[in-house]
Amino acid sequence: MMKDVVIYIRNLYGTDGEEQDSIDFTTDGLYTYDGSTACLTYLETEVTGMEGTRTSVMVMPDKVVVDRDGTVTSRMIFRPGEKHAFLYDTPVGSATMHMDTRGLSCRFNEHGGHMEIDYVVDMEHAFASRNRFRLTVKEQKQQRRDTSHG
Repeated sequence: MMKDVVIYIRNLYGTDGEEQDSIDFTTDGLYTYDGSTACLTYLETEVTGMEGTRTSVMVMPDKVVVDRDGTVTSRMIFRPGEKHAFLYDTPVGSATMHMDTRGLSCRFNEHGGHMEIDYVVDMEHAFASRNRFRLTVKEQKQQRRDTSHG
């Protein structure tokens, strides 16, 4: 069963040795957990530069898969110690990028959880950025409705 959740995201990025920039945002999303795999989905905003894109995240015991569909299309696979190629398709063009996952930490349960991914992106074999992506999922609190009349 999908639950309504609040998703907090912080992406720190930069080059090694330089000060890092960050993108921080909070959004509503949907979440489910089956005992071993957590799945969540949310809509990107103009804050991320990917407005009109739906992001789906599957957190499995050995990897994290991030699918984007809409204005931006990509499928990124994060598995510690492995490098993966992916196509990054945008309205202004496409590029094949490579991602090297340096670290991955995930803790999820039926109520939500937290993950952090440390990875390096390169494009055409040239270093593009070092990233630390943090995501926290929390159930939305249901508002009580007073149904008494009087």
